Amino acid sequence: MEQINELKYLKVFQKVTKLISMVLDHQQVMDTIVRELPGLLDIDAATIRLLDSSTNSFVMGAAHGLSMEYLSRTNIDTAETMAMINSGYPVAKTDVDQNTDFSDQELISQEGIKSVLTLPILFQDSVIGILRLLTRRNRTFTSEEISFSMALAEQVGIAISNSRMFTEMENQIDFMKEVQEISTLVNSTLDLDSVLNTIVERLPRSMACKACTIRLLQPQTNQLELAASHGISEEYRQRGEIEREKNIALALTGEPVSIYDVSRDERVMYKDNMEKEDIKSLLAVPLKVKGEVIGIIRILSESHHCFTNSEINFAVTIAEIGGTAIKNARTYRQITLLFNQVEESERFVANILNCIRPQLLVVDKDRHLVLANRVFLTAMNKEENEILGADYHSLWLGHDCPVEHCPVEQVLTTGQTASHEHQMIQDDGMHWIERTASPMLNEGGEVEFVIEVIRDITAKRQLEQEHLERVKLQGVVELAGTVAHEINSPLFAALGTAQLLEEELESKELADDIQTIIRNLKNIGELTKKMTTMTGFESRDYVGDTKIVELR
Repeated sequence: MEQINELKYLKVFQKVTKLISMVLDHQQVMDTIVRELPGLLDIDAATIRLLDSSTNSFVMGAAHGLSMEYLSRTNIDTAETMAMINSGYPVAKTDVDQNTDFSDQELISQEGIKSVLTLPILFQDSVIGILRLLTRRNRTFTSEEISFSMALAEQVGIAISNSRMFTEMENQIDFMKEVQEISTLVNSTLDLDSVLNTIVERLPRSMACKACTIRLLQPQTNQLELAASHGISEEYRQRGEIEREKNIALALTGEPVSIYDVSRDERVMYKDNMEKEDIKSLLAVPLKVKGEVIGIIRILSESHHCFTNSEINFAVTIAEIGGTAIKNARTYRQITLLFNQVEESERFVANILNCIRPQLLVVDKDRHLVLANRVFLTAMNKEENEILGADYHSLWLGHDCPVEHCPVEQVLTTGQTASHEHQMIQDDGMHWIERTASPMLNEGGEVEFVIEVIRDITAKRQLEQEHLERVKLQGVVELAGTVAHEINSPLFAALGTAQLLEEELESKELADDIQTIIRNLKNIGELTKKMTTMTGFESRDYVGDTKIVELR
């Protein structure tokens, strides 16, 4: 009988190992084992759970013959059983539906489970999972069955580990290619939106997941803001703030966070939203630039997924590449914005300068023209590109402005404001020009630039000349009035005397002479009268080079 059992176990062992050797994907290995073992070992159901090192808990890997409600229960077994399993020992139980100490007893009774053999799946003396064999009738597992099942579980552990290793190697090769492609894409542009969209689209596709989101820390508020997403609905994006989620807080410390079952993990909020969005597992990795966390990437899976080391490392690598690309794109955007602001400021300043009526120009300390307003360009009949960068003194060749009198030279020499007036011949004649130069000092107090304002003061000079003429006229008028007043007194006395003599003289000849005198005195009176009422005068030529004044 013993030989028959041994032969039976041998055939089962061979068949299982053959099944294991036929597939390389560890998920296919697990699915094959739980599907084939019930028929080989005369049991009703089988499950395999794998150890999730991030939470130190066992998550469902594969199952056959059991309801989803039973598989979704919170506790796998009693604390004593789990302690034995974690120590590497198998545990066989019968009448488990009668165990009142177990918190999920009602679910066990509804499922009709009577006996359970729980076996640690070992690899290199470490527990990597649990194999559970279940029956719906009471069955006592013999020591031979337990030993055989342990050997089988060990083979399962080897198969899973080998499959994982092979899958990891394949993934690493695929991921290396993806890293190169994604790196090329994100580094081929400085457009921030393109970088973000490339990451959220390519990363879930490479990892066979549903969706991906990127949230960036805003420098002003230090709050996470959704920057890009792919594969999720608008309703899910608007579900609320996520900063208080523990997986986010942990990822912000700089470490990746893998969650197998978001519906039961305390590190996840908004479980209802995730269930509605059909999200089962997630991986959160920090976006870093030179060790500084600038945001979070979350990869979302629509099936329960235990993220492998190669997947996590791949996501971390992409996050590092993406972080640098995002930083570069952000810097470029800031530089572009700064340039736009500078250009706008330059246009604003240029518009202001062009509205200034006097001519204005700026000269650097090497005497090169660096700025000129439109009024100056028009006066010089030059285009801006013709004079910018030109030698300052070359602008004044042919004008009456010696270098020693140049206000710009005086400012560069003394550091003090200087002015100078000179004449300039223009199309409509001679003009008077006033040039005022002022210094612009650097932090060291040295002249860095000179601002020169040029005004046409021809009209001012003409007004000054007119004013001088009016002053001269006023002086002449006042002088004439004074002279007339001084002449009038003796004139009237002489005229009165002459008129008295005219009445007393009997000699005709003397009377004629007196009349001549009286007539001349009256002419002088008329002249003094003109002098007292005159408002202007003009000179006219007289004999030879002599000029005389004609009163108005």
